[in-house]
Amino acid sequence: MTRSKTPLILVLVAVLVVAALLGGELFFRQQIKSCLAGQLESEIGSQVDVGLGWKPILISLIDKQVSSVTLDSNDARFGPAEGMTVHAEVNDVNFQQSADSNGTIGSSSADIDWSTAGIASTLQSQGIGALVTGVTSDASAGTLSFAVGGLAELTVKPVVAGGSVDVQTVGASILGLGIPTDLVDSIVGVLSDSLQQYPLDMAPTSLTVTDSGIELTLQGDQYTLPPVSADQTQQTPEGCSLIA
Repeated sequence: MTRSKTPLILVLVAVLVVAALLGGELFFRQQIKSCLAGQLESEIGSQVDVGLGWKPILISLIDKQVSSVTLDSNDARFGPAEGMTVHAEVNDVNFQQSADSNGTIGSSSADIDWSTAGIASTLQSQGIGALVTGVTSDASAGTLSFAVGGLAELTVKPVVAGGSVDVQTVGASILGLGIPTDLVDSIVGVLSDSLQQYPLDMAPTSLTVTDSGIELTLQGDQYTLPPVSADQTQQTPEGCSLIA
């Protein structure tokens, strides 16, 4: 009688152990995602959706390392830019903390979409939007055009050169006359500032003008997550205490 029950008991124990491990994995996975979101949102400039790689989080709690992380945002802000859609991947995250860092990242990459609507919104927020009545893109020419006051047009061509984005002025005219230099410089300046500041020390490797805006690819090498300074009052993101 006892022997016949032994296999059943073992099976029940095994099921309970597996259920406990799965439950713990799901719980701690969510906690680590909250921690990463809290730490990386300041880098992206907006709220992010975080996904974790294949490595079991229960192991990460022991060795303080996460194999890979994906970050998605529909309203990222780099510099003055608004309305950027970002999909980023971060690899080899190490949560070993020190006095100088909150951990390190082995490498990173990102794909950015910046629509003409987002570009127009950015100019508006910088006080130029009232003068710019429309933004269009020309995929075949690789240019962006800005209608100024309904009478003038400024055309620029953003290109990647030497690890940064250079916004080149292609044409600027109003009824055959030149647009005021200050206005041209202001528009080009906002675009340049929006395409120069990237998270995790990533740098642009390619840029494509599409029929709806700009597509930009970034790559980054090892990066050290900055520590919270003594004068900062921000709370530790939820879940970070588990891997501190």
